Amino acid sequence: MAQTDNSVVPVEAEFMLTLEQLAWSCGTEPDWIYRLVQEEILLPTGEARVALRFDAADLARAQRAWRLQHELGANFEALALMLDLLDEIERLRTQLRCAR
Repeated sequence: MAQTDNSVVPVEAEFMLTLEQLAWSCGTEPDWIYRLVQEEILLPTGEARVALRFDAADLARAQRAWRLQHELGANFEALALMLDLLDEIERLRTQLRCAR
């Protein structure tokens, strides 16, 4: 009888996308995603463009950035600021919920 491995592996540990996969998931071009990396809006693992790997948090952030840019016409500098502020609001809301 074969033994199975029932260990739990966090989803994030296995969820990694290439630049092209992330662009496809966001409905955009790889150059747009790479610009997010250059502006430090996304912080993937890997150094060379072909070696970049993105996790689930990067996917969510890239999708949010795409919506902000297309709905509000935000440039990349404004995107970085808006995303940081939205992250801070979420962090503060979580902190407030935990304090109750």
